[in-house]
Amino acid sequence: MTQQTTPLNRRLAVKRILRDRQQDVLAVTSLGNPTFDVAAAGDTSQNFYLWGAMGGAVSFGLGIALAQPEKRVIVFVGDGEMMMGLGSLATVGVDRPANLSVVVIDNEHYAETGMQLAHAGRGVDITAIARAAGFEKATTIYAEGELEEYVDVILKAKGPVLATVKVGTDPEPTALPPRDGPYLRSRFREALLGAKAHASQ
Repeated sequence: MTQQTTPLNRRLAVKRILRDRQQDVLAVTSLGNPTFDVAAAGDTSQNFYLWGAMGGAVSFGLGIALAQPEKRVIVFVGDGEMMMGLGSLATVGVDRPANLSVVVIDNEHYAETGMQLAHAGRGVDITAIARAAGFEKATTIYAEGELEEYVDVILKAKGPVLATVKVGTDPEPTALPPRDGPYLRSRFREALLGAKAHASQ
């Protein structure tokens, strides 16, 4: 793929991925910018925001994907989060859920702790690691045209799928979704199971 000198805008990239999502597409986000970007694209009961538990987003998404094989699960993580949870890629590769996609929003820095250069900015190739772990499809996206071509893969292709989306470090306005854990759990559960979820509680 041809690299471009100007990285993608992370907020616009996430918005494009989610623009055509259907009711059966669930989003799980890691802490920080992935949560803010998914919320900015439209807060919905189909989103589950992990406000903490750094390194656990892919494992969380894997559990949902295995429990709900009829629904598409997209996990949005930062590159720092993904490096902390690399073992989860191996577990996904072994379990091979056909309905799971992982989108790594990769600015090559640790945005949460002061924009220090991260491993992805020092030569670590997350996409290559995913391929080695057994992902059905894995690619690195540098340009808008490449993202446009890969959106349907993220949303519909047989997984597991991984897309490392190279984005810039320019800040975006913080879009804060709900932070109440029990509320997020309950509304996400209803999105999964319907109104009967409340009746069984």
